[in-house]
Amino acid sequence: MFQKLPHPLRVTRLLACTSTLILALGLGGCQTSGLSDITGSIGEKADADHATDPRRDIQLYQERYRANPKDADAALKYGKALRATGQRSQAVAVLEQASIAHPGNRLLLAAYGRALADNGNFQQAFEVLGRAHSPDDPDWRLLSAQGATLDQLGRYEEARQYYASALKIVPDHPSVLSNLGLSYVLSKDLPRAEETLRRAHSLAGTDPRVRANLALAVGLQGHFAEAEKIVKADLPPAEAAANVAQLKRMLARKDKENARAEADKMPIAAARRAD
Repeated sequence: MFQKLPHPLRVTRLLACTSTLILALGLGGCQTSGLSDITGSIGEKADADHATDPRRDIQLYQERYRANPKDADAALKYGKALRATGQRSQAVAVLEQASIAHPGNRLLLAAYGRALADNGNFQQAFEVLGRAHSPDDPDWRLLSAQGATLDQLGRYEEARQYYASALKIVPDHPSVLSNLGLSYVLSKDLPRAEETLRRAHSLAGTDPRVRANLALAVGLQGHFAEAEKIVKADLPPAEAAANVAQLKRMLARKDKENARAEADKMPIAAARRAD
């Protein structure tokens, strides 16, 4: 039933929907970010305070930012809080202005690049993320994030070069492997996607994002019983049921996209026969 993937753009929309599942799986405290975020993936260094409330941070840093828009730290934290609450366009605007005021601030550039990716500006995000680190001091997180933006642009082979560079710095890091696995999903190489994501899952332990990505890759191949087992492992019954329901909706949506793609081809085929 789930053997063929639709056009890459349709798969991209499907993967964008996985953020809902990832978020549902991560309610126990695991924060998703960016393409993870889609691609799972545009990760960044975890804040020291995992208990931070982004809504409270918005109020706190908005005041600081408005008092002094050139305050780089206030802009950075305000932008992150805006991203965390889904205010993507506002985050881009704040971080763009801060990056203009502080063109050499790599932390601001990294946050601005991630905000652009959140907002769907993938080419610009790739370029900005590239300015956030230098070849003599590479940051594996930024390399992985650049790979994720390239995947969204359909440049899969290039993306995997960035993942390979990241893995040279942090061999077998599960978040990079998870992005790599989703890259294979996007290019419709599902067996390799599953293999890579199983490896990531074995290394990540209970990371809900990696588990969700693996379940997606397995489910897209039609092995729903196994995908269901993966997605609800070690979860309370109510949460497990919610995640299974979300997985079913994603796969059903994908099946509808397949049917629509096949229907779209029919008039073209008929016209060719008429010629």
